[in-house]
Amino acid sequence: MTERRPGIRDSAVATGRGDDGTTGLLFGGERVAKDDPRTEAYGSVDEAVAALGLARAELAMKDQYGVLTPALATIGELILRFQRELFVVGAELAANPGARDRLQDGVSRVTESMVSGVELALADLESRVAMPAEFVVPGESRVSASIELARTIVRRAERRVVALQRQGLSGEWTLPYLNRLADYLWVLARAAEAAESRDARPARPGARARRGTRGGAAGPA
Repeated sequence: MTERRPGIRDSAVATGRGDDGTTGLLFGGERVAKDDPRTEAYGSVDEAVAALGLARAELAMKDQYGVLTPALATIGELILRFQRELFVVGAELAANPGARDRLQDGVSRVTESMVSGVELALADLESRVAMPAEFVVPGESRVSASIELARTIVRRAERRVVALQRQGLSGEWTLPYLNRLADYLWVLARAAEAAESRDARPARPGARARRGTRGGAAGPA
């Protein structure tokens, strides 16, 4: 049973234990500050999951009104897949470093196969979507804009994990996974635009929306 702060009202969620600015880690151990680098990292991953949820919600609304194209329906399935994988990332980042032997591959520990899975999905998508030859401005559709928002949050999580890696607090495959996923989401946003017959808008005023075979200067890092 979860310990509660004395006097707190009955709640299925609130315990009051975090009122002092600390939070617990997965598999126990010493509580950490809510602005601890680990908390910042898995909190950013949580934000990315929520941003991808915005894209899925928009797709669900299109489905409700009968305007969901088959191409967009496929994108919804892909989004859900990576939302679930991000839960694995979050679990690993939120785990007590002294209990790493309790982590499970694909459940609470990021694996090499997860990284390979993103790479395969990226290669498949790149083979089917024409890439802009310019940096692009997000916002051509609500779906693509939500995916772009998630991409930028994944990049923030990636930066947080770089800091953790210096301290030995990150798993071997967490950083590569986030890096590949951010790349993938950039291409997925372009696929979402294409599915609604929208062209990515160039960042430079007056630039032509030229298209190439790969991301080039417009692509992710």
